[in-house]
Amino acid sequence: MKLVIQRVKSASVRVGDRLIAETGVGFLILAGVGRDDDSSVIPWLARKTAELRIFEDENGKMNRSLQDIKGEALVVSQFTLLADCQKGRRPSFTDAALPDKAENFYETFASELANQGITVKKGIFGAYMQVNLINDGPVTVILEK
Repeated sequence: MKLVIQRVKSASVRVGDRLIAETGVGFLILAGVGRDDDSSVIPWLARKTAELRIFEDENGKMNRSLQDIKGEALVVSQFTLLADCQKGRRPSFTDAALPDKAENFYETFASELANQGITVKKGIFGAYMQVNLINDGPVTVILEK
């Protein structure tokens, strides 16, 4: 499972003209699931995400976590994170999990993150979405296991 975690001032997701979810200060998390991924990594990824110290403290050092600041997370599924661009000009997505598995992992990750005390909002799995964010820093971290 691969996560792209962006520290944000705010983030939102729309499907068409409909606002699906929005958050304030926290994370926008793009989540991709690989076909060979094992669900046993999900609790570790959720805990690591919640405890990741990438928010500044009073001295300007990245010492505070999402839990520390009581931030929110917007989790959006994105199978294109598993793109293989090694050959040709069109990415291959054969490393991405099939939709049933990917949706289960996505939902389980969101639940596990909520179990860490994080307010979690989500996009709609499999939908064509427009994601807006105000990236803070910018700070972007890739987390995978």
